[in-house]
Amino acid sequence: MDSSLNATPPARLAGMDRARALGLARDYGVYVALAALVLFNLAFTPHFATLENLRTQLVQVSPVLIIALGMALVIGTEGIDLSVGSVMALAAAVLPLYLGYGVGGGLVAALVIGAAAGLLNGGLVAFVGVQPIVATLALLVGGRGLALVIAQGRSTPITEPGLLELGGGSTLSVPNVVLAAFALVVVVALLVGRTTFGRRLVAIGGNRTAAEFAGLPVTRVLLVVYLLSGLLAAFAGVLATGQLTASDPSNIGLLIELSAITAVVVGGTPLTGGRIRVVGTVAGAILMQLIIATLIRNNVPSSVAQMSQAAIIVAAVAVQRAQAVTR
Repeated sequence: MDSSLNATPPARLAGMDRARALGLARDYGVYVALAALVLFNLAFTPHFATLENLRTQLVQVSPVLIIALGMALVIGTEGIDLSVGSVMALAAAVLPLYLGYGVGGGLVAALVIGAAAGLLNGGLVAFVGVQPIVATLALLVGGRGLALVIAQGRSTPITEPGLLELGGGSTLSVPNVVLAAFALVVVVALLVGRTTFGRRLVAIGGNRTAAEFAGLPVTRVLLVVYLLSGLLAAFAGVLATGQLTASDPSNIGLLIELSAITAVVVGGTPLTGGRIRVVGTVAGAILMQLIIATLIRNNVPSSVAQMSQAAIIVAAVAVQRAQAVTR
């Protein structure tokens, strides 16, 4: 038989090559962009390669990274959580009310409010069937308003030594917020890659109907995912409050959901779910932080930094969509 009959058509080969290239761009483009940005700063940004600057960048990116870890779990289920900034504000609002019991009492109160927010979002998505963007949008709008009511519309100075140490202190010369973020990265990576829960989460995001037919506990997994997102957002709110040395619900977490979503998507986790790249999310968060820092150091207005984030997420989604179409 003529072997040419079994040959792959050139158009199909071209499509396969394009899909492979787009897949590589989706999975590894963030590392290339991060390396290019570091090289640019080493060449053109004064005092970039200093320990003090490294410390500053890591401290600033830590709350965003913690939020992005929870966002990655939610996006992995083909969902979205727009309420994380408001949950941070709620945690910051209730924190001073319980610091009389020490940093432990304030932390527990903040985590409880974060868990309640996560369960509310998860309940609307898992039990009521509300679309994630609608369910979490409600808390995005109402949560910060509630936080301002709790805080009586004002910023509260923080003087509790334990909280100030948590937000601004160091252990072995490494900032505590960085250590906390690193520990959570390890926990989430193990959760996704080494546990039955992680495998179920990815399966549900890949095909929820098939997961239901397979007997997976879809409702429970979705509820736990949004619960974890709420807890991580609340913890990030506690750290941000300690960093600022003040509880300011009107500003804490403002627009952080955009940074978190961008970090997750740029890091290679598709908005269509079924896949979570934890290390990519870390690289995406650092990339976004460096972009903002680079623009600011070169006297570019902060509004341009926000627009650049929007442009980057559009480009990342376009790459993911094109890669899915060419499969």
